[in-house]
Amino acid sequence: MINNVESVFDSLANEYDSWFDNEGHLIFKIEVRAFQEVLPSLPEPWLEVGVGSGRFAQALGIDTGIDPSYGLARVARRRGINVFSSRGEDSLFDQETFGAVFLIVTLCFVESPTDVLLETRRILKRGGRLVIGLVLRDSTWGQFYQNKKRQGHRFYRHATFYSFEEVKSFLENTGFAIEKVLSTLSQKPGEVKRMEEPKQGLYEDAGFVIIIASKKTAETVNHKSSY
Repeated sequence: MINNVESVFDSLANEYDSWFDNEGHLIFKIEVRAFQEVLPSLPEPWLEVGVGSGRFAQALGIDTGIDPSYGLARVARRRGINVFSSRGEDSLFDQETFGAVFLIVTLCFVESPTDVLLETRRILKRGGRLVIGLVLRDSTWGQFYQNKKRQGHRFYRHATFYSFEEVKSFLENTGFAIEKVLSTLSQKPGEVKRMEEPKQGLYEDAGFVIIIASKKTAETVNHKSSY
């Protein structure tokens, strides 16, 4: 994360976490449902980079996480998550330690997506999977959060949102191959009233997208994506 982002999340950790119990309650359930679609295919053990307050880790059964915010880490530990105080680009773990690494709404808050992805590749086992959950810049939700950024929102003023093509380029340049994409949250900001099932593939109306990528090896360089 960027340094000033860490301090914001430290001082507003409880406020950030309370969003999941209030206006974000149904949004969170929709996103968790989408992740549940891919969990059975992921090799273990699992790690969440940018674990935050541990909401997703707890809901998805991820028992280990890293986060540079001490305030958020304290909340996550109360949820039973084993949290290490670290940045995503730091070499904290041994090479090829994890079967799957999750980056859930994390890329938009890191200083260098490339550095984080390179470190993620290093700690993934052979055959491991990277699972990214994010809001794409050109979606309705991306535009909504970018407007909040322009207005100086305490959290989103630090965020950088990316297009799908930009994320795809980050992945290809750091040794990953996209295998699958899921889309969800087609309801617009302020209009989320019902539960949604995820759809396979990339949809323009999706407010939240999950990308599953494999760690490239010599044998998988020419692998074709199924999304």
